[in-house]
Amino acid sequence: MARSRSRRPPAAIEGQSSAALGDVLSIPEGFISPGRRILRRVVYALMALFAVVIIVYLDRDGYTDARDDELSLLDCVYYATVSLSTTGYGDITPATETARLVNVVAVTPLRVTFLIILIGTTVETLTTQSRQAFKIQRWRKTVRHHTVVAGYGTKGRSAVAAMVGDEINPAGIVVVDDDAVALDRARGAGLVTVHGDATKSDILRLASAQRAKAIIVATDDDASAVLVTLTARELAPDAQIIVAAREAENQHLLTQSGADSTVVSSETAGRLLGIATTTPHVVEVMEDLLTPNAGFALAERVVSPSEVGCSPRDLHDIVLGVVRDGQLLRVGAAADEVLTAGDRLLCIRSADGQRDPPGPT
Repeated sequence: MARSRSRRPPAAIEGQSSAALGDVLSIPEGFISPGRRILRRVVYALMALFAVVIIVYLDRDGYTDARDDELSLLDCVYYATVSLSTTGYGDITPATETARLVNVVAVTPLRVTFLIILIGTTVETLTTQSRQAFKIQRWRKTVRHHTVVAGYGTKGRSAVAAMVGDEINPAGIVVVDDDAVALDRARGAGLVTVHGDATKSDILRLASAQRAKAIIVATDDDASAVLVTLTARELAPDAQIIVAAREAENQHLLTQSGADSTVVSSETAGRLLGIATTTPHVVEVMEDLLTPNAGFALAERVVSPSEVGCSPRDLHDIVLGVVRDGQLLRVGAAADEVLTAGDRLLCIRSADGQRDPPGPT
């Protein structure tokens, strides 16, 4: 039966301005201290003042002083100051046509610039919006092969932490969620965020899911996970979609919806709880393997040229399986296999060790 969910056509999203998308799509920016912001404004103001001083000093013969004296450098600084601040006492005025033309063409724009700098809060707000709009436009044109995470609850945060711990750049992770608090956490972690419902194709398009290499669905309920998976598969037929399911009975629905792999969170946690009652150290080892920053970790790597022709059991690493032509050969089946070029090894390595393959023993 066809789905009856209403959707805006893709052109509805593509036609929106980057400024309008700024309320939905957020790209993290580096922190600049208030002191540095103020100092930068002061420097800009002094640069404008210095430019006016130079202009007036070079054309000082075109100005008249109420005292009928020739303009000194100090007089030029004085004129620049009162002119830029729009005080204008009238004691020093441009007299020749050249001086007046220069005043119109150069001094007046600098006066406006000086005033804008003084009203820095308003200008900074406009500049921030423009800069964010430019960043959004540039990001949407260049983002490729990234990872989209739908849902930034406990499961989503853990998934992102695992990827970052495995040295994946946070800039290559996009979080989609409709919870503002969750998105604040994601932005604090340096992630690109999209505010909206991941079951809608428009929102996933904003996250450029159609160009993503992987999509992680970590929603709070299985019904939403199915809808997100269906939408994601429609947009990104070639992306790898990994889905977290709460109940094992819904696993087949997620697979039929287009998930490449599913993780049943409730049963996995239940098994670990049951194992912990009799063999708690096994649970500690499992947690160690799933934590990439310390101890041991699970890894997948390409077979090195020196390992081609060897048996997996002859390698320095502890090999759990071999991936060949997209198929996983588990430990028992792969033990007597001879490694070939292009194989990938699933192995246990030291989390703080080298990632390059050590080769056979």
